[in-house]
Order: sequence, then C-alpha cells, then structure tokens
Amino acid sequence: MARSVVLGNGGLTVGLNESGLVHDFYYPYVGLENLTTARSEPHRIGVWVDDSFSWLDAPDWEKNVSFNDDALISDISMVNNDMQIQLHLGDFVDAKHDIFARNVRVRNLSNRKRNIRLFFHQVFQISADGRADTVMFVPDGPYLLDYKGRCSILAYAETASGAVFDQYAVGNAGIEGKEGTFRDAEDGELSMSTVEHASVDSTLRVSLTLEPGAIDDVHYWLAVADSQTELERLHHLMLGIGFEIRKTATLRHWHDWMATANQRIASLPDNYKNAIKKSLLTIKAHTDASGGIIASCDSSIYNYGRDYYSYVWPRDGAYAIWPLIKLGYTLEPKKFFSFCKSIMHPDGYMMHKYQPDRAIGSTWHPLLHGKSKELAIQEDETASVIFMLGEYLKYSKDQSFVNSMYDEMVRPMAEFMCRFIDKETGLPHASYDLWEEKFLTSTYTVSNTYAALLVAADMARIQGIEADSDRWQSIADLIARHSDALFDEEEGHYVKGFLLKADSTINYDKTLDISSFFAVHSFKYGSEKHQADTLLAIERDLLDISPSLGTARYENDNYFASDPKYKGNPWFVTTLWLAQYYAQSGDKDKAVKYIDWALANTTSSGLLSEQISPLDSRIVGVTPLVWSHAELINAILDL
Repeated sequence: MARSVVLGNGGLTVGLNESGLVHDFYYPYVGLENLTTARSEPHRIGVWVDDSFSWLDAPDWEKNVSFNDDALISDISMVNNDMQIQLHLGDFVDAKHDIFARNVRVRNLSNRKRNIRLFFHQVFQISADGRADTVMFVPDGPYLLDYKGRCSILAYAETASGAVFDQYAVGNAGIEGKEGTFRDAEDGELSMSTVEHASVDSTLRVSLTLEPGAIDDVHYWLAVADSQTELERLHHLMLGIGFEIRKTATLRHWHDWMATANQRIASLPDNYKNAIKKSLLTIKAHTDASGGIIASCDSSIYNYGRDYYSYVWPRDGAYAIWPLIKLGYTLEPKKFFSFCKSIMHPDGYMMHKYQPDRAIGSTWHPLLHGKSKELAIQEDETASVIFMLGEYLKYSKDQSFVNSMYDEMVRPMAEFMCRFIDKETGLPHASYDLWEEKFLTSTYTVSNTYAALLVAADMARIQGIEADSDRWQSIADLIARHSDALFDEEEGHYVKGFLLKADSTINYDKTLDISSFFAVHSFKYGSEKHQADTLLAIERDLLDISPSLGTARYENDNYFASDPKYKGNPWFVTTLWLAQYYAQSGDKDKAVKYIDWALANTTSSGLLSEQISPLDSRIVGVTPLVWSHAELINAILDL
C-alpha cells in the first residue's frame, strides 16, 4: 500500500495511505522510529449517523486523497452517498512543533437534521516488542496519553467551537484475542475505560449536530515529545494560540520555502510546474533536520521485502539534492554535506547506508569475496558526494562553505579514490554497483569516480593546493585512458562492468545497463561514439518493450519483476534519465514523451513509485521514492 501523502517538519513525519489514514508516524527523526503498527493496522477514522457506522477505508466511501501543490498540507475529499455525508480532511505537521493536526470538515448532505459522531482511533507501538506501552485518559487535559520511557504521545479532538471529545476508550490491541478499541466504536458508543498497558490502542469520539446541508469542523491533533511535561506545553499551545493560527503559520512556512523555486519555474506550463512543486515537497518531507535524506518513508515495503527504505544512502541523498541545488536552495545541500562529513569512515569512504541518526544502516554486502577481504561499500556513494559538492559550488558560488569541507571531507575522499585503484587495469577496484547487487568494477562507478576526482582537483586548484590537484588529476587521467576497456565491440555497448580475479584474469559482465549509459554521458567519460552506440542498444533492447512503456534498469532485472519476458519492470529513475538525455541533446519530442509518461503514472496525489508493472502500469515498490522525484525535476529543468 502506497503512502499517498507524506507530511513532516524535519523530525515528526507522518505517512497517509490511500484512504487518508495515518499509516506511518516517525519520531524523532525522519524515518526513525516508526511509532505505529504500520505493517498491520493504520489509525482509523469512523463515522456514525442514523444508527449506521462506516470506517473511512470501507468501499462505500468515494475518495480523492492528495495534497497541496505548494504546501505539505493534505487535500482529501470523501463522500458516502448511502450515509449522505461528505468529509474534507486538511492535515498538516506543524512547521515548528511536533504536532500532527487534522481539520475534518463535515457536511450533512441529507434534508434533515442529524446527529453525527466521528471516531478517531490511534494504535501506537512505542516499545520495540509492542508489549510494554501504557495508554490512559488524563482528565486534567483532557486528553489520551500513550507513553513508554522517553516517548509520550497525546491525542485530542474538539469541535471548531471548542466542544471537547465526549467519549473515549483505551484498551489492548493485537494480543489476547483483542482486536482493539476501534471495535468498541462500531455501535456509536465507547466504553470510557481509563487505562491499559501492554499492546494498546485508543479511540476518541466527537459529536456534532448538523442541520440539512450544514457544515461543521472538527479539530484533531497528536502531539509527541520526550516527556509528558513537554507534551502538555504543546497541547496548551494548540489550545491557547488556536488550531487555525498554527495551520496558517504552517501554510506560510511552506509558501516561504517554495518561493525560492517559484522564482525559477514561474514560466513553466502548469502541469510541469505543479509536478516540480509536489516533487520538491516530497523530497523536503524526507529530509531530516540533521541533514540526512531517506529514500522513502513507505513502511509497507516491510510486508514483502526484507527491510525498510528509511535509510540515508549517500548516493540517493546526493541525487535528491541535485534539483534543489539547481533551483537555488542552499540550506538543505549544506546540511546534507555536513551530515556526510560526520558519517564518513576515517579512511575516506562512505558505507553502504546510514540511519538518519548517523548510525550505520543494515547491509547485505559481505567483507569477504572468495578468499579476499573487501570493503562492504559502493564506491560511487563516495564519488557522488564529491561530485555533488562540485555542483553546489557551480550553482551557489559558495566558495567559503566548500573550503570548509576541504580538509575534513574532500581530501580524505579524494585520497581514498586514488588509493582504490587496481594497478593491473588502471581503473577503480571492485565494489558493489549502484543497484547494490553486483560486486565488480562497474562502468557507472568508474565514470562517477572519474568525474569526482576532476571536481576534487578543481577544488584543490582553486585553493592553490597544487600537490593535491596534480595527484587527483593524474589519477583521473589514468582512469580516462582506460575507458575502452569498458566497451564491448561485439555487443556494441558499454558493459555493466568486470571483475579482476586474484589470478589477474578478468571476467566481464556484458549486461546492458542504463546506468552505464547515463554515467558515461552525464560524467563525460569515454567516447561520444561509444555513448551513441550504447544508446542505440538501449533503445533497441530495453526501451518501450512492454505495454507500460518506459525502461527497466538493465536486461533481466528480477527485483520485484512482474513478468520476466519484458526483461524487468519499468523504473522512473532510468526512464527519466533518458528523458534528460533527449532534452540535453535537443530531441524535445522524446523528452516530453517520457516526462509525460512519468506524470501519467503518478498516483492520484501526484507521487512516483520506484517501479511500475510492465503489463498494467500498477505501482511496484515503495511509494513515494525520493530519487524518482528528483529525476523528474531534473528532466523538466533540462527540457
């Protein structure tokens, strides 16, 4: 199940599913920790009227779940024609405070006066084992409190006129044969139970009386903090300043943030302009206040994969900030580079991936290949950071910041890349490829490393450090001289890569991989003729070979493959790479074709997944994927 809306403030991050319900609730970092039981149950919202009850994820609701083009505020419309009820949800995470807030506008569509009851259900899992939480009713709030150790969550609801929720229930959920207090709501009444511990949930009720055609609003919020004292401060802030004032302040915050991009995209067609705005907001929602940018906060991947995507891959983060750099943003790139400096290994390389709190993430890269000890890394993740720092300097002219990164990050990374060379080939030593699957010297990594060393040499030259500049330039030149080793004349394209074995023999992986073409073109490595030949092979063997169009990452990609005969699922990243090439080379029609293809395959809320099915364009993989949105912006800007 995709996340149709992602809301956040750089700390508290909330993912809403296709029914507009809370399915992910991350705190205190973006992507860490997920405080919901997201793999099984969302938080629920229910409506009772005329002795009839319905949860909002039931099929009798017509739903349109989206978010604003210029603010991380949801725009969710729902109608239940049988119940003659219309709802509109405007949700936001407060820009300044760790509060998730919902405004639920209720319209009575019938021609008679009615009593309508809204039920808000919360199911948190604060304890790692889900068995040691406490939930209780706090009468002096009043509010419901869910807590364990240094994490406390408050739930509260009232009408727009200030009438406080009139019923509540707390209890066990998912243990001892108990589903949860949400079942208690289905008769329109709650038990008023006051405390429970272990695996728990809770439900609030707000009652409205609406004349025919009348509208009223309900305000609901969840506040989270590391103590009940701080929690009550946030609660009283909302009660005192007022819900609408905090919503307006958050809206203003996002308008101010979007102003940087708006100056540069104002002349674009509306569909492209809106796509860039939503993509920027999606990237920003996944950007932690400490600088890390996670790949996706869609936890549903855990139901069919081995892990989440809520990690900071240095390469993905570098690509995520590229469009921000181009559009004039400086704060997020600088925080990202500072984050990378703080997590870099002392020997000058980046590890596979990291948590947003700077801890090393999980990996499947071994330290031993055959009898050889190897680093569990993808070298391109080191090179990507240096290359992107060069892009930041090119667009921002912020020489002082780049200078501040030189001794503690640029030099150690460049020195590592210079050491990580095989004398037999003159090319980078084997590491894992950018797709995290093959251990080899890949065309992509070679190209990226070459470009990064040129960037580092230029940085050294600007500072007058000729020894560094000459050394790094010489290794880049060495890599350039051996580019033909990565082109297969018989196949007519750049290979995926090769593995230099202990006996000095070389095993080639001749797979046609779009990353090879993207890298040699984008990082200006190898000959233009070989680039052109590789593109022809891609257009012949990979592009638009399925009913869904687009292109897989490489031949016979089996990651979540929907139908093997199409050689893999179409990916947004790779297809948009081709759109960028066509735009840069002046083939506007083809660029437009694949940009529009991407827009046609977004969710109803405008989000891009990782992949789509080659048969029916059904989304596959996490949704949203930050990298997909970054490449969409880049493609539109190139066009």
